[in-house]
Amino acid sequence: MSKIKVFCFGFGQVAESFVNKLIYENKDLDLSITSRQETHEIDFNNFKITSYLFNDDKFDKSLKIKLEEANYILISIPPVDGKDIVAHFLDSNINDLKNCKWITYLSATSVYGDHKGDWVNEKSITKPTSSSGKNRLNAEDTWKKLSNKKNFPLQIFRLAGIYSNESNILKRLQLGKVQIVDKKNHFFSRIHIDDIANILFKSLENFKNKETYNICDDKPASQIEVATFGANLLKLDKPNPVKLEEVESEMLQNFYKDSKRVNNEKMKFFFNYNLKYPTYKEGLNHIFNNKF
Repeated sequence: MSKIKVFCFGFGQVAESFVNKLIYENKDLDLSITSRQETHEIDFNNFKITSYLFNDDKFDKSLKIKLEEANYILISIPPVDGKDIVAHFLDSNINDLKNCKWITYLSATSVYGDHKGDWVNEKSITKPTSSSGKNRLNAEDTWKKLSNKKNFPLQIFRLAGIYSNESNILKRLQLGKVQIVDKKNHFFSRIHIDDIANILFKSLENFKNKETYNICDDKPASQIEVATFGANLLKLDKPNPVKLEEVESEMLQNFYKDSKRVNNEKMKFFFNYNLKYPTYKEGLNHIFNNKF
């Protein structure tokens, strides 16, 4: 088995889950990541990883060498002050990625904005309402232009709301930290982190340049539907709904401004993928049975 060289800009939950998948599948890995700290080695599940200093214009110069050797480059760092710092870095410092088979930019379904509960697919109008959605859409455009300019192989994953064994509504319900807004026709799409990792793994061998995919499960649902299901699992009372104007969190206010149901047919067809957790019900049942 030939060694595959993976470079991750950022090492949050999605990148970690992807790396765990690679290790589980016994891939012979040369793995590099970035952090805002000085370059150092870390131990990740008994696997040695070099973490390179990368903080906007401040970076370890040896990072460039590892990047030019990489076969797969995962971008999970969000825009900073409206600018995609990774795209800016590559544009200014890297001319040739001859060993690279793909760059995957992790965007978000917030780029679609509010569609009044209607279905959206990859061809739907993007009209983000939140600043984060607008920044994500600008970043997508930046990556597309950079891909065209330097002939970098690019795919964009628009991720729905992520949940996992570590971060989920069951934990928040137990802590009393779930606030539900009384809003009709509000739909939101989700995806379990294991499914994101599995699709990234599938894309190692199944890649098409300059394509965008919605990464979500089969069942968009209202937050009150999901909270009710979770509360029933935990045998707790469901949270009492409040009015939108009573919500103090700006993030939660933005969450309820948008309503859309995200279509995932392109993802499932192209990657020939059957979701591990087709809806929130399978995902939360798994978490409940294994973590509670």
